[in-house]
Amino acid sequence: MSTFAFTVCFAVWTVFAIIGIEIKEELGLNETQFGLLVGTPILTGSLVRLFLGVWTDQYGGRIVFPLTMLASAASALLLSYADTYLLMLLASLGLGLAGGGFAVGVAYVSKWYPQERQGAALGFFGMGNVGAAVTKFAAPWVMVAMGWQAVAQIWAIVLAVTAVIFFLLAKDDPELAARKVSGERAKGLKEQLEPLRNEQVWRFSLYYFFVFGAFVALALWLPQYLIGVYDLDIKVAGMLAATFSLSASLFRAYGGILSDKYGARKVMYATFGVSMICLFMLSYPATDYTIHGIEGDIRFSTSMGLVPFVLTVFVLGFFMSLGKAAVFKHIPVYYPDHVGSVGGLVGMVGGLGGFVLPILFGAVADLTGIWTSCFMVLFGLVAIALGWMHIAIRQMEQKASGIDVRSLPQFPEMASIHDEARHGRVEPSKVLTRWQPEDPGFWDETGQHIARRNLTISIPALLLAFAVWMVWSVVVAKLPLIGFAYTTDQLFWLAALPGLSGATFRIFYSFMVPIFGGRLWTTLSTASLLIPAFGIGYAVQDPNTPYLIFLTLALLCGFGGGNFASSMSNIGFFFPKAQKGNALALNGGLGNLGVSVMQFLVPIVITASVFGALGGDPLPSSDGGQLWLQNAGFIWVPFIIASSLLAWFGMNDIADAKASFAEQAVIFQRKHNWLMCWLYTGTFGSFIGFSAGLPLLAKQQFPDVDVLKFVFLGPLVGALSRAATGWVADRWGGARVTFWVFIGMIVGALGVIHFLEAKDFNGFLGAFVFMFFVTGVGNAST
Repeated sequence: MSTFAFTVCFAVWTVFAIIGIEIKEELGLNETQFGLLVGTPILTGSLVRLFLGVWTDQYGGRIVFPLTMLASAASALLLSYADTYLLMLLASLGLGLAGGGFAVGVAYVSKWYPQERQGAALGFFGMGNVGAAVTKFAAPWVMVAMGWQAVAQIWAIVLAVTAVIFFLLAKDDPELAARKVSGERAKGLKEQLEPLRNEQVWRFSLYYFFVFGAFVALALWLPQYLIGVYDLDIKVAGMLAATFSLSASLFRAYGGILSDKYGARKVMYATFGVSMICLFMLSYPATDYTIHGIEGDIRFSTSMGLVPFVLTVFVLGFFMSLGKAAVFKHIPVYYPDHVGSVGGLVGMVGGLGGFVLPILFGAVADLTGIWTSCFMVLFGLVAIALGWMHIAIRQMEQKASGIDVRSLPQFPEMASIHDEARHGRVEPSKVLTRWQPEDPGFWDETGQHIARRNLTISIPALLLAFAVWMVWSVVVAKLPLIGFAYTTDQLFWLAALPGLSGATFRIFYSFMVPIFGGRLWTTLSTASLLIPAFGIGYAVQDPNTPYLIFLTLALLCGFGGGNFASSMSNIGFFFPKAQKGNALALNGGLGNLGVSVMQFLVPIVITASVFGALGGDPLPSSDGGQLWLQNAGFIWVPFIIASSLLAWFGMNDIADAKASFAEQAVIFQRKHNWLMCWLYTGTFGSFIGFSAGLPLLAKQQFPDVDVLKFVFLGPLVGALSRAATGWVADRWGGARVTFWVFIGMIVGALGVIHFLEAKDFNGFLGAFVFMFFVTGVGNAST
């Protein structure tokens, strides 16, 4: 019954793969808009999986599964009456709840079987993925005969009927039934989420991001690919794409049997290995070759015909289906008491692949103009997953053998000189098991060098975070010049949202270093800046890009704002109290320079083709020139990659700097902490708000002045004053300094108002620079 219900859910979840093509033509959508529409249900279905898995553990699948199906059916019915792109996006959000049924089913089904049979049981349940093939076979015929609205209505009715039948026929799982008899309460949310701290869970999530996320993405993308590459009609394209969905679904039960018999690890190696071969073949674009031979030119071409293509994706789907079963074979074995939460997280990340990858496919196809670029993306993804899995397995094997590989000679030839005195000193560990910065002897001999190295790496990472966080302040000011018809209110919202999301992220980022370690979190948080950097680069190239996408990118720029909290927390662990203030002032102050670096650099790079053909074409400006506004995002990409690698290979974790969220949450009980937050809102909030609003305000109030040449001076002065005035609070006291800082800010604000009314740009800029200066002093004293 669960497998049938999941099949229907999956059919509804992927319905946009067929009806989306007609909607695209009806509304005249571009590739990015189409990718967003197709991917929105996948996003919803992914994000809710964690919560649905937890709720299933608590309340049982018999209740949660039907409610999920009914909510999705209502949204599918709403979709059939939608006549605008925005309303369709809204309906598709609710329709995506059907994809969350997977997490419900995994938690529900696993409780009915012993551990040695769970691989096969979950594999059989996962065959519900065949719902994607059902949609591809049936929906095109219904759509041609009755229209895409009829498809949505029929699929909604079938899903609602399935929900009622499931509720009537299904039973409570044995664990829930036993709890009802004994009166035992279900585990709380905190207990359910405890395993999510383990790196292993996130590694499983990456595996599933490929085997399931890429499956969903290709299931949605292949009909359009076949139409565009092989010039097929929608019915033939849908049926051929269904062969991939069938192979990637029907054999999932066989993958569970193989995992039970031979082990999930071997199945995963086979999945990733064969997938790399298939994706390499699929990635190669149709190419014409000319060889200048002795007796003349020799010409030949390479391309994959329709039949070889269908056979190759069938093989790829087959091994993906084995991999999906193997991933979920791990979960009941390693986390038998947390199948719902762990399975929900793994399913959520995998489902997010189904949302992110179609959008990425469209963006990369628009950028490169190559249809096979989607398979190039997947090839890179599976290579990363295979590498991480192999490294993790080798590390586990070494730990099981009781031998630390760092204590062994690097080559057999070095064994003769690797005596007992040198044993264990071949390679230094990245984890500092002994860290005593308050001990003068330790600090002078060892600690000082390590702390300064970590500070040196942290500063440019934080500088990049501030640059990406505030890049909208320049981008927004240029959008009207290249054809984006946004109102003034919309532009100010775009400039303000990164500040809002950045401040929110800081709440959570503050707790990440003691949980994950400074080295890992600095690497991840810095690498996350690639998302808004690439997103901005692609979005600004098309004036028809929906405002919703810009709002999303503006919020994602807040990743940079969150990085400040974790960066300061991490560096604070390395230094003794006597030097902590100066170290934090340098880290925060020089990191704040990212705002002025961005405001100085971006106006320059958007006027030139910095990346050549890779960076895309310029857009005509209303002033008669050309702008490569995409460079505002792309320019940070190589620096972010370099900084992430530097953080991973150059920074350290402190072993005793570990604490759970609950242990750290005691700060919320301290009154003075809330007072400091209020004061910091006035100082740093002003600094970052001024940085975001100054370019747009100056551009609108002084249109005859090239303001972008000057606005970087404010953040520059604010950052330098923060780094240079930490000693002021040490000498006269933070309370006194902060008081006079606010007096100075009031005076500066009155000056800005005066010079605005007088239309005096020099006075306006001078007053703002003064306010930036005093905010820097206030940030240091706070």
